[in-house]
Amino acid sequence: MTAHPDFLYGTAWKEDRTAGLTELALRMGFRGIDTANQRRHYFEAAVGEGLAAAYRAGLVTRADVFIQTKFTYLPGQDHRLPYDPRADLATQVAQSMASSLEHLGTDYVDSYVLHGPASGQGWSNYDVEVWRAMAKERDAGRTRALGVSNVSSRHLDQMISNGAEPPAFVQNRCFARLGWDREVRAFCRGRNIVYQGFSLLTANPEVLAHSLVRGIAARTKVTPAQVVFRFAQAVGMLPLTGTSDAEHMEQDLASRDLPMTDDEVRAIESLSG
Repeated sequence: MTAHPDFLYGTAWKEDRTAGLTELALRMGFRGIDTANQRRHYFEAAVGEGLAAAYRAGLVTRADVFIQTKFTYLPGQDHRLPYDPRADLATQVAQSMASSLEHLGTDYVDSYVLHGPASGQGWSNYDVEVWRAMAKERDAGRTRALGVSNVSSRHLDQMISNGAEPPAFVQNRCFARLGWDREVRAFCRGRNIVYQGFSLLTANPEVLAHSLVRGIAARTKVTPAQVVFRFAQAVGMLPLTGTSDAEHMEQDLASRDLPMTDDEVRAIESLSG
């Protein structure tokens, strides 16, 4: 299993603040950076600038940082494409990876993620082709591990039954009202796949406001956000945060040390209702 940190810093929607916030996250103690070669929502080249600044400042070396990026299908992109839209999918994957490595100033990434299957209905032939091309990038040493994002348990079941190698990582938006993505987490747990949860705060405002979570926060003298992140780690998630606030970065990382009982973890998990 690929080594990974216990918290990821997400770089989506940062635009001209991307480089500075990437460097700040590393300065505050994050050692995992999540991005994508999708200019519509990410500024991957600026993530590379932030990494380079952190290396120059002596904060970290490349080997200290887990870097994760993604391949995004054409419908998820805008006009600023990292590949030739007329090329076959395998070529698009190779071109996107080459572009990512240039953006990020490295000759490999730690995790390369399919940013979402081609169809919400199931694992398609397009996905089979792209996954095979991503595996070639891994075999060539340009990524250490592969992952998929925005998937259902149906996607994953079909993927595996097709004979594809399982991903090392699954990254999903995680809603409490949907059981904290219970089915996908169970699939991952049974196959030693690391589940990465994002939008843990923005997708769950009702949890942050819940008396149970507020009570734990008051008892332990932390914020409700810290309680949610500690819960996520307690149930085996690798959480992402995209905060642009230095104090929140510090608090998010400090959540790792928050004491929480098994009963409290189970109670938060049951808030799905």
